[in-house]
Amino acid sequence: MIREHDRIVLTAPVARERLEKGDVGTVVDVYPDGKAFEVEFTTLDGHTAAVATVEASSVRPVTGREITHSRELTAP
Repeated sequence: MIREHDRIVLTAPVARERLEKGDVGTVVDVYPDGKAFEVEFTTLDGHTAAVATVEASSVRPVTGREITHSRELTAP
């Protein structure tokens, strides 16, 4: 079960926010019945890159066997 403040990984892109599959974010709100989440995505220097509403089917929890990968944001 994904809860507020959990780290998640996108399993599908969110094109309107320029987010890609594999991007990691932090859950800032859980919608009723856990059907969707409000997720904040930050740059490595701590700036907010996007806050997006993401359906539960498009995210998964972070596991202890993963490492962070870096990519540059695309221009709007």
